[in-house]
Amino acid sequence: MLEVLSTGGRAGLSDDRLLELYRLMRRVRALDLEAVNLQRQGELTAYAPLTGQEACQVGSAYALEPGDFAFPSYRELGVAVTRGVDVAAYLLAYRGIWHGGMHDPLAQNVAPFASPVGSHLLHAVGWAMGRRKDSAGDCAIVYFGEGATSEGDALEAFNFAGVFRAPVVFFCQNNQWAISVPLEKQTAAPVWRKAEAFGFPGIRVDGNDVLAVYQATREALARARADGIPTLIEALTYRVGPHSTADDPSRYRHQDEVERWRRRDPIDRYRRFLETESVAGPEFFEKVEAGVQQELAEVRGGIAAGRPVPADDLFRFTYAELTPDLERQLDEVHRLQASEAEDG
Repeated sequence: MLEVLSTGGRAGLSDDRLLELYRLMRRVRALDLEAVNLQRQGELTAYAPLTGQEACQVGSAYALEPGDFAFPSYRELGVAVTRGVDVAAYLLAYRGIWHGGMHDPLAQNVAPFASPVGSHLLHAVGWAMGRRKDSAGDCAIVYFGEGATSEGDALEAFNFAGVFRAPVVFFCQNNQWAISVPLEKQTAAPVWRKAEAFGFPGIRVDGNDVLAVYQATREALARARADGIPTLIEALTYRVGPHSTADDPSRYRHQDEVERWRRRDPIDRYRRFLETESVAGPEFFEKVEAGVQQELAEVRGGIAAGRPVPADDLFRFTYAELTPDLERQLDEVHRLQASEAEDG
């Protein structure tokens, strides 16, 4: 077992790549806050904020190779942004227009996000086992919170990965709260130690240190790629906002706890690092902010222009060939649409 709390260097990254990490984290923070605003305005039906967890998501996703596949839960907007997914299309899933976002999962190798807690860990393991049989050299990474480790699906996924040497990285964002349940009431043992029972390494990393996260993930992916050895990474971080836009965290946690973690903000921390290392100055940060504001305007426009997908897709994405029952139902939908068009 390993424990890596932070890294003291640049994780082998060039100046340009160090700057890209900041740019990504700042974009993710702004887009996350905008998604909350859009939900409050009625443009999205619900949303799960990630503010405070940017280093976890950006650092880990940045370590992936193009052929690797990410399996997100419902809070991984930062992973989608880092992998280049169209943000407006992704957020339209929270409008109920399309399950998992309108993006093509195979375009950036990001699976539709999973709402059922823990279910997608099995999907990631299955994909990884398949790629290993193909001798492809690709890895899976799956994102979940500490609460998901209480689910049977998670334990089954750990066991299959350990037994069959699936090239998968289990990335747990331990944000201290499983909705209103604190960590100490969720698990008796540290999350990273659970890997020991399944025969593969567990790592605890400072989830607010983007370079430590990147380094730990890169090393875990290398083990998986070379020898099919899974890794469970526990990234210690904090959910600054609510569990979702339907949640009121003031009912179960103290504001002084939130403020303590705000002082450990991963973006502020990384900005100080870049300034201390003389990698970036005011001009760079001003340029980033200008780009962020432009992107927010584009995303708002994309959300407003979102329309439901054609009704045919409800049927054509079920089977390779429509069954007689589905053909009949599709014909009925077409008749109803034609009738509504005549009446309208």
